[in-house]
Amino acid sequence: MRIGIISDTHGLLRPEAKRHLGGVDHIIHAGDIGRPEIIDRLRLIAPVTAIRGNIDTAEWAKAYPATQTVELGGRRFHVVHDVHDLAIDPASSDIDMVISGHSHRANVEMRDGVMYLNPGSAGPRRFGLPITLATLDISPGSLSPVIHDLGGG
Repeated sequence: MRIGIISDTHGLLRPEAKRHLGGVDHIIHAGDIGRPEIIDRLRLIAPVTAIRGNIDTAEWAKAYPATQTVELGGRRFHVVHDVHDLAIDPASSDIDMVISGHSHRANVEMRDGVMYLNPGSAGPRRFGLPITLATLDISPGSLSPVIHDLGGG
């Protein structure tokens, strides 16, 4: 199973992002969606699990939870926009991966047997950081994330 992981679109879904997400089985959006049309367009690619981020304050955003735990490919993923707002202990909650956004910095690390993934920001370039998203291959024995640099300005 392949999952696409995107965050901080801030109302912009780049053609490069759509290309990298093509063929995934599911998409997780880790907040700062920006506009409801972004999720509609992602749903044309694959089923979507999405949470709201700190900029998602309009009425439409109330339909999205602040955090969500989802099971995909036999693995449990906890999605929170800002990892500093994590209100559970993932290791004792049988969480395989914590997915966050907010910082616009792509990162993958292991902590206490739990993988933490931030796909970076796929929206407008901010803070001089790369424009990125992630894909995750799930197999019986492993989680294999890849950060994709989308280039662009």
